[in-house]
Amino acid sequence: MLSSEVREQLAADLAQAERSRVPISPLTDANPEIDVVDAYEIQLINIRQRVAEGARIIGHKVGLSSEAMQKMMNVDEPDYGHLLDEMQVFEDRPVRSANYLYPRVEVEVGFVLADDLPGAGCTEDDVLAATAAFAPAIELIDTRITNWQIKLCDTIADNASSAGWVLGEARVSPKDIDIRAIDAVLTNNGEVVAEGRSDAVLGNPVTAVAWLARKVEAFGVRLKAGDIVLPGSCTRAIDAPPGSHFVADFTGLGSVQLSFE
Repeated sequence: MLSSEVREQLAADLAQAERSRVPISPLTDANPEIDVVDAYEIQLINIRQRVAEGARIIGHKVGLSSEAMQKMMNVDEPDYGHLLDEMQVFEDRPVRSANYLYPRVEVEVGFVLADDLPGAGCTEDDVLAATAAFAPAIELIDTRITNWQIKLCDTIADNASSAGWVLGEARVSPKDIDIRAIDAVLTNNGEVVAEGRSDAVLGNPVTAVAWLARKVEAFGVRLKAGDIVLPGSCTRAIDAPPGSHFVADFTGLGSVQLSFE
């Protein structure tokens, strides 16, 4: 467990790395005693600061939601980060790669909530009942840690490596599609670079959202009506160099695109 002073300093280091686009060494190297609670508190320090400066929380993302990623990180549950309005990117506006350090994209089935979710007792049925629609999504991920050399507490402290997100236009009711059986194909400049299926996310993306609702309550956070939730990627993360033009196509859910310049 870290002192509050060390947490504040590590949060400041991450914030400066994001502003300057100069990466820092893993937090876990110099602070081997850091634990998950420390890491989430460091994340929240920076989120609260950005909100104080005018940003608005409009949702959350789940990371480490595939079995492969959990094994790689040697963990048995996902992690989460915050989505801020200032992080949103758009289909019709190319993203400047220079604004990020090591940008990558992930393909996700986004949730748009119509109602607040309960906290500790949240179930999958609660999630489905509260979801207005699913939407095609791409998450832009990045790390402020040198060359993605991250361990679990590094990525949690760094807002779960989240940097941006875009939703496609389609909105599909949970009543009209099987959330566990959506195939996704990601192309870059017309070449297939990744393929996956929605059940790669904990067997069911709804499971990830229910986990998230239960988890965040411990940190004084709730998932609310109007929030966007990204439950985890259907595919592996793909590097996004300048000149990339990604299109993610989902069976029954339309498509979403994102370009980098």
